[in-house]
Amino acid sequence: MSVAGALAGCRSQSPLTAQQAEGQMLFHQRCEHCHGENDLNLKPPPPDIRGVLTRAKLPDGEPATDLNVMRVVVNGKNKMPPFMGRFTEPQMEALLAYLHTHAD
Repeated sequence: MSVAGALAGCRSQSPLTAQQAEGQMLFHQRCEHCHGENDLNLKPPPPDIRGVLTRAKLPDGEPATDLNVMRVVVNGKNKMPPFMGRFTEPQMEALLAYLHTHAD
């Protein structure tokens, strides 16, 4: 077996689409400070939401739907501030596409 063949078997997921990759970049730029690395040392730490739309429920128990995630992003919730106007419609669609993946 070739090295390339052996490495191909190690992949756990297919590559991201262009839209998902854009969403991943937006997540890393705008969301990960709290919902990933928590480099702001927030207490209690916000939930890691990567892949949240691959689950049945959001961390707050609501159904994991695009609409519910958009609602939280736009309006904020609990300690999360609102992000209304900070994402264009195509950016929000890309972010949601990324959150439908297990990518990190």
